[in-house]
Amino acid sequence: MTSVTQFVAFGGVVLLGAMSPGPDFAVVVRRSAVSGRLHGMAAATGIAVGVFVWVAASTTGIAALLAASATAFTVVKVVGAAYLLYLGAKALRSALRTGGKLELELPDPARRGTWAAFAEGLLTNVLNPKAALFFVALVPQFVSSGASTGETLLLSVIALAGTVAWFLVVANVVGTLRRVFARPAVRRAVDGLTGAALVALGLKLATATRP
Repeated sequence: MTSVTQFVAFGGVVLLGAMSPGPDFAVVVRRSAVSGRLHGMAAATGIAVGVFVWVAASTTGIAALLAASATAFTVVKVVGAAYLLYLGAKALRSALRTGGKLELELPDPARRGTWAAFAEGLLTNVLNPKAALFFVALVPQFVSSGASTGETLLLSVIALAGTVAWFLVVANVVGTLRRVFARPAVRRAVDGLTGAALVALGLKLATATRP
């Protein structure tokens, strides 16, 4: 049976993992800067739900199967890398197309609703096989393979809460400064930097190998 101390330690490790720079962070920052706080919060929620899924998958052994299967790992890796490259290319195109000018009417349908932002955050996390490897290695340190449904659910909720708390802070900080990001030069820089970061992360994921 998992103790309260173990649950707290697990939450701390997950929070530290969420705070490390990566595609999740880039997506939340860009969504918050370009589309506003609400969209950033929606993306943050999607990422947290993705973490919830990976923790649940790890405790039930599904994530371990992905980590053990070269074919499954490669499929998720390729799809995830392609998605990050798509997001990065879209951001870079926006930086070049707008020429630094803030578009009041965004033509891209993917930016029009919070649901799209949520889906973007969810897919960014779920299509990252490194997240599976992270939780496959982490979860067994805090809960046995024969964990009860209650323990599995609690671990998943803790992971979701810690992740969403961090990214909601990021979304609100960036959203509060949106007037700054609305300046043409700053907007162009955000699109360019986050786009380049997502492309780099996509290429890194595409060339990643299983440990």
